[in-house]
Amino acid sequence: MLIDTDEALAKLLRGIRRVAVLGIKTEQQRDQAACYVPADLASRGLEIVPVPVYYPEAREILGQPVYRRLADIPGPVDLVDVFRRPADIPAHLDDLLAKAPRAVWFQLGIRHDAVAARLSAAGIAVVQDRCLMVEYRRLVGTQAAH
Repeated sequence: MLIDTDEALAKLLRGIRRVAVLGIKTEQQRDQAACYVPADLASRGLEIVPVPVYYPEAREILGQPVYRRLADIPGPVDLVDVFRRPADIPAHLDDLLAKAPRAVWFQLGIRHDAVAARLSAAGIAVVQDRCLMVEYRRLVGTQAAH
């Protein structure tokens, strides 16, 4: 299911607690969205699970242990926030399907209709081309995650 209405976005966002961030950057890149967006979400009470694509030396990001593949994350994940170029997204499809989060969120400027269709067909909700931090602030506000 593709999510694009405020009502559906708000419902999704109010139900998330654990967010895996695919393509997260380290604190050394704190001025880039792939670092400050997850940091902001963590400050709002969400659990962030870092899944960097680069930075092989990183063992922790934002105080959390790093995983190299989504499928390696123990336990369920409510949402995967994707910071990858559209051309790089198909390479992550099998990993996304294996983890089977409730939803996958392609950040602002990121869209891949074919992958979104495959995820939707597998029962995974998809949001494309929106900033998770902006939408969370707008629709959930400052209240802590439930």
